[in-house]
Amino acid sequence: MVSWRTALTGVCILIWTATAALGNSMNGGPGLHYVSSAWTLKQGHLTTKAQTRFFGKVSPNSAVTVWDIQGAMSINYGITEHLEMQLSPIIYQDSHKGEGGNGYNLPDDLFLSFKLGSYRLKSSSMAYGFMLQTRFPTAQNHNVVFEPYSAGTVSWGLKALGTYSRDPLYPEDNMNVFLNIGYYNHNDVGQKLSEDQEIDSLKVSSMTQEFVYSMGICLPNAEFDFSLELHGTTYLSKPPRETAYSLESFAYLTPGISYHVNRWLTFNFGADIRVSPNKDESLYYFDKKITGMPNYPAWRINLGMKMQILPTDVFKVSEKDILIKKAESRRELFEQIIREQRETESAEEELERIKNERRKAERELERLRRILEGEYKKSDENVNDKDQNE
Repeated sequence: MVSWRTALTGVCILIWTATAALGNSMNGGPGLHYVSSAWTLKQGHLTTKAQTRFFGKVSPNSAVTVWDIQGAMSINYGITEHLEMQLSPIIYQDSHKGEGGNGYNLPDDLFLSFKLGSYRLKSSSMAYGFMLQTRFPTAQNHNVVFEPYSAGTVSWGLKALGTYSRDPLYPEDNMNVFLNIGYYNHNDVGQKLSEDQEIDSLKVSSMTQEFVYSMGICLPNAEFDFSLELHGTTYLSKPPRETAYSLESFAYLTPGISYHVNRWLTFNFGADIRVSPNKDESLYYFDKKITGMPNYPAWRINLGMKMQILPTDVFKVSEKDILIKKAESRRELFEQIIREQRETESAEEELERIKNERRKAERELERLRRILEGEYKKSDENVNDKDQNE
């Protein structure tokens, strides 16, 4: 008889196969929905993640339903112990545009990232790393409404990554806190963002640049992981108000939950809630009948699924084998901790010996001071007696 877990796994595989073109997460490797961990995938490990996010609302100025749907996938591979590659194509992007909402990209843009990470000090709970990300303009349409600004150019960004793990030996089994800060350059000088004949000659005159940030906490459990993220961007220099849709800084809060079906398959759910003000600084509208809508959605729903493909042993080994292998992989770390503890004990003994020597030296100095004071006093008394006798 087939168990419910096996049946659910089979359904998940079918869903993933059918909807791989409809899913993406901003982060497909270790970490959360949007926040990247400073830890990298182990060498030779290959994972893929599919995710879709969507938003919909009836326009306040007309009976028109406005939507924003995005889907893509992420492929992550551990090249070395400290180097991870992530390839993230946004395969489908559909935003309400024009009459009937006939505006979509298939495919949309492609992201390529390289992460240097899994660096930490000895016995430290902090890990750190860096990520270089490049965006390639493979979409037909750019400057998409309801989405972060894109100019249709090869753009790039650099992030610093930090991760605190309550238990550095088993970070995936205990609380983790993540922090990412970075810089993004859209490389868009001279780019035309609109097909409107009235502003056909208007182009980007200065480079659009952003400060990006994200932070989050994850509380893992045997089957469920609970997380909370804050992520957003602040413009250092903005694109033209006359041609760009999304030129305001924004921030989102994302509570999320992940369900581990088994060792190699995980479901993800998250809800983006905008916490930044609903400002509208742009002068360019994609549809005059539905003006009054925010440039960024007030909410979005994220649904995703993550699979581990390599090594293939993950499909075969039992929980007992996993624990044994994990313990073996930690043996070197245990030995290092023991060595450091011994070195610490030896250093403490040496420090105590130095303190004792110092105390002895101070006692000797005090004794010498008293002797000198006594001899001076005695000499002074002898001088006084001699003066009196004379």
